[in-house]
Amino acid sequence: MQRERVIGLVIAGGRSQRFGGEKAVAMLAGRSLLARACGRLAADCGAVAVNVRVGGEGAVEAERLGLAVLGDPPGLATGPLSGVLAGLRWARAQGASLLITLPCDTPLLPDDLVSRLVAAADGQSCAAARTPDGMQSLCAAWGVELIGDLEAALADGRHPPVHGFLEDHDCGLVDYADAAAFLNINTPQDLDEAARRLGA
Repeated sequence: MQRERVIGLVIAGGRSQRFGGEKAVAMLAGRSLLARACGRLAADCGAVAVNVRVGGEGAVEAERLGLAVLGDPPGLATGPLSGVLAGLRWARAQGASLLITLPCDTPLLPDDLVSRLVAAADGQSCAAARTPDGMQSLCAAWGVELIGDLEAALADGRHPPVHGFLEDHDCGLVDYADAAAFLNINTPQDLDEAARRLGA
């Protein structure tokens, strides 16, 4: 698929309560987690945006990086799928056909993840990474044709599980044996562990 037809979105809208601050601006080896996630996407995507809490530190960091900031669509259930919907609408407006999402708090992702997601989504409406721990549902590819289904899923004020929505749409799977590469930064201790692994 042509690079211009693929748009990237970093999901960074969570409240980060266990972390004690916005994870998007946490520093790891001299770069913010948001900058690291955007760098993963930029190599394979024609443009990159950030779904983040408007007015927060993450939005300021996104603007510093020169990225579009997308808030959750009003009037729908809040949660990561609302961010995906915002990204899909933005992708469609850019003339793209595929959205790749990555969470901002998984800084050790494999280098080939985005390209493999793009390949796995060829001929399907979505694709997601999978490790022995299960589906990594925000490391995913989403076709813009899912916009209507996402709007319907969020319209009643409830937010369905992300993996459930993907499974309902028979998404392709990209398997990785190393679950540690998908380490999720939820606490300062997790950030320390990521720094240790990068140093190793």
